[in-house]
Order: sequence, then structure tokens, then C-alpha cells
Amino acid sequence: MKKWNLLYQNKSLSLKDEEIVSILLENRNIKTKKEKESFLNPNFRQVTLDSVRIDKNNLKKAIERIKEAIKNKEKIIVFGDYDVDGICGSAILWETLSSLKANCLPYIPSRFEEGYGLSVKGINKVLSQDPDLKLIITVDNGIVASEAVDYANKKGVDVIVTDHHVRPENLKLPKAYTIVHTTLLCGAGVAYMLSQEMKDKKSNLKSYDNHLELVALATIADLVPLRQGNRIFVYYGLQALQKTKRPGLLELFRESRIEKENIGVYEIGHIIAPRLNAMGRIGSAMDSLRLICTRNNERAKILANSLGKTNLQRQELTIDTLNHALHGAKKNLLNNLIFIADKSYQEGIIGLVAGRLVEEYYLPSIVISKGKVYSKASARSVFGFNIVEFLREASDLLVDVGGHPMAAGFTVETKKLEELEKFLYKKASKLLNKDHLERKLNIDLNLPEDLISLDLYSAIQKLSPFGMANPEPLFLTENLNVADIKTVGKDGKHLRLGLKSEKGKYFESIAFGIGEKNSLVIGDKVSVAYTLSLNEWNGNKKLQLKIKDIKKN
Repeated sequence: MKKWNLLYQNKSLSLKDEEIVSILLENRNIKTKKEKESFLNPNFRQVTLDSVRIDKNNLKKAIERIKEAIKNKEKIIVFGDYDVDGICGSAILWETLSSLKANCLPYIPSRFEEGYGLSVKGINKVLSQDPDLKLIITVDNGIVASEAVDYANKKGVDVIVTDHHVRPENLKLPKAYTIVHTTLLCGAGVAYMLSQEMKDKKSNLKSYDNHLELVALATIADLVPLRQGNRIFVYYGLQALQKTKRPGLLELFRESRIEKENIGVYEIGHIIAPRLNAMGRIGSAMDSLRLICTRNNERAKILANSLGKTNLQRQELTIDTLNHALHGAKKNLLNNLIFIADKSYQEGIIGLVAGRLVEEYYLPSIVISKGKVYSKASARSVFGFNIVEFLREASDLLVDVGGHPMAAGFTVETKKLEELEKFLYKKASKLLNKDHLERKLNIDLNLPEDLISLDLYSAIQKLSPFGMANPEPLFLTENLNVADIKTVGKDGKHLRLGLKSEKGKYFESIAFGIGEKNSLVIGDKVSVAYTLSLNEWNGNKKLQLKIKDIKKN
């Protein structure tokens, strides 16, 4: 059962659509007239180095070093990461440098052989391929890579770090040539800002190399807050995606059965991003990068099909691992924390499994791929509980740890797993309370049935694109009668409802994922928390309530 938290307390029967929009903005902490106008009317000129807090001196130093490398024909490696953010950021920087005639290649490390980010292993690998390497530019990593940067310096290789991850307060910055960093953008966003500053009139980037489409992909996939610069990037980037001419993306849309004109946040987050990420989880992320950058239609088709097949394998592997983990997790439920390790768990999918465990049990969850000497772990948290700081409490037992408040990862010696498990259970029992472990649903406002209309739906679309820190508006309507009820979908997992108000107004509704738990019957009086969606068929437009939670009165 979820706790309903009503953000706007006053119930009004006479709110106008524009007043509702204003309430929705204030619920998102957008309160002044200037803030509201800026949010509702995104302007690309608002995105500046100052607004995203990128140090201009560091950026200037990076550009000067890159121009020197281009002038002297030095070999440059763009060293990315194996997720969508790292892949898109690497594509942006590599295409920009190539357009400026740089001697440059992109490189994405293997999750399994080299691990995350810039590493000694990774540096040795690129040096073995090109001993004359003089400059590495990281994308979406590097802010915690002090050991690797020191090693590169000893090898006579300069490192420019571009990253967006939070640096632990007790950790010194790497001794890189310079660092281009902000936590306000995703990694691809940082790479984009750098690339924009490098471009000049001599650049021969073609018209379809609109890097905003890649920034939008990365921003949505990396779950960064859709506010300020990120919102503007996604707002314009989605428009660019809907017009893209990149063969790789077009083939990926075709393989995913998506019409590019309709692509939005949902399609990226749930359909496109998983395919791009799948290669880095159980294959080689370089193929995802090749797909994005290729100009060859046949090559694009082959790569898109490969990504689709790999994603299916990833889905099957995730389901098998999740079923095993769900069985083992039942023993953990009294500890306020799920901690589960197994040698059969593949490193590339343990983060997905941890996320699914949180969905199922609403407990912070740690899933570990158990190795002979070292084990790799992914952790996911519940709202309000900082998982990476929690794990850092056990730093003495860990080889490394990093991440965000809601998602983190670490490496541990396998022989220390039992000691680590006991330590974390003990710590969790002290730090986690009932409030942390109660599912909450933030509802924007109580909406009388008379105010539910197509005009209101159109009005709230001004707040889109929706995502992190700008959720789709969630409304509450009370005292509706269940007039029709039907289970739909595979195994009857979903519920299609017809809801009628006391005044006779009828609402078509869909409730995903609650068909099996349904105890409703026709005639029940209910209150529903829902978002508004639009069904279009043969030119007709009809509202539908997408129910997120439902309670009998």
C-alpha cells in the first residue's frame, strides 16, 4: 500500500487550466514569474558555461591542448563509458574532433576486462594499439581516476578529464592536464559544451550531425533532472531526434518498431536506451558507438539487428537472475536491506536486478556477482536513503566504491563478503527507519471530475518533456464508481476500467500491473491517482486515465 502525499492541499471546484499549470509548476519548486516563464518557454540561449557551472579557465586550457594536439598531429583517444551517456558523449566528441582534422579514435572499455572508467588496464590497452599516444580525453568518467591519471602521466600521456559524477569530499582530484566538470549535466552534456566551444567556421560537420539528439538520448537515459540546461537540451534534442538522418538511429527505430516522429521520453527510456546499453552489459559497447556514428545504411541495419538480439538475450538473462534473486531475497526481508551474492550472476545485469528487487520489496538492494578473488556489486536505493554514502561507511572493507544517492557500485574481495554483509545489516538497522521504507506517491492536486478535459490535457503538455525532477502531473479524483472492469494483457496483468462520476461523466481508464491483485467489482466506489493520456484513433481524440494507484472508499 502506498502513502498518498497531496502536494497542493486546497480543493477547488473552479480552477482554470492556467491556474492548474501554475500549481503544477509550484509543486516542482518553480515559483517566481520569471522562473515559470523560463520553464514554459525554453530558450537555447539560456544554456551558457556560467549557467551549467563549467569553469571557463579549465575549458580554455582543454581547448588549447586539443588544438596543439591537432596542429602537431598527435594521436588522441576519446575514452568513454559503456552506457548510453558515455557512448553518446564519445560520439559527440569524436565526430567534432574528426571534423577538425584531429588524429583521433574513440575507445569504450570492456566492463568485464577493464571495469568502469579510465584505468591502468585501459591505458595499457590503448598504448599497445598506438605507442605514440599523447592525449586522452575522458567522457563521462575520470573524476575519481587518480591512479590511472598518474599512470598516464608517467607514460607521457596527457589526460583531459570531462565528467559529471560527484567527487567524494575526502578524495583528491586527479592530476590531469585539466578537468572540465559539472554535476548539472550528464556526461554527454559536458562533452557537448566542450565540442561547441571547439567548433569554428572551418568545421565541416554535416547538417545531420546534430549533436543535440545525442545529448537528449543521454540525458534521458542517465536519469538526470530535467531542469534548466537539461530540460532545454531535451526539449530541442527531441525535435532533432524526430528529424534525424543518422542511419544508425533510423535503423534502431525500425528494429524497435518506433516511428521517429513520435519518439519521446518514454520511447528513449524504455525502448532505445536498453538496446544501446545491452551491448555494454553482455557484449561490446563499441558496437553501440559504431551504430550511432555509422554513415553506411547496410552497416546500420546489421548493427541495429545485433543490438536488438543482444537486448533480448539481456532480458532473458535478467529474468533468470531476478527469479533466482527473488527466491534468495526472501531470507533478507527482516534486515531492512537485501544483500545477495552468487557466482552465476553476470556483472552486466546485476544493477537491473537490484532495481527490480527494490520495486518488488521496497528495500535498498545490493546484488553481487561473486568472483574467485574479487566480487562486483551494484546497489539501488529507496527515496531518501543515500546508498553511496551508506556504502562508503564500509570503505575499509571495499576495494573501491562510487555512484549516486540512488544507485552505486563497488568492488570487494570475495573473502570479505561475509564480514561486509554483517557490517551492512548492522548499519542498516540503525540508519533505516519506517519512513524510508514506506512507498510514497506524490500527487499534485485533488482534481474534481468537472475539470478533467482535453483542454486541461493540452495545457499541461506545456510542462513536457517529463522526467526526473519534472514528473508527469499526477492527479487525484475521489468518489468514482466502477462501471466496467476487465483484465487485459499477457496473463491478465493489467486492468481496464470504466469509471463514472456521480454526475454521470464516464472515464476510460487503464491500470498497469495490478490485474492480478485486483479485488474490485462493478459498483465499488473508489478514489484514483492517475495521469492524463490521449488516445487517438481515426482522427478521434479521447482522454484516458492512466491509474497509478487506486483505493476503495
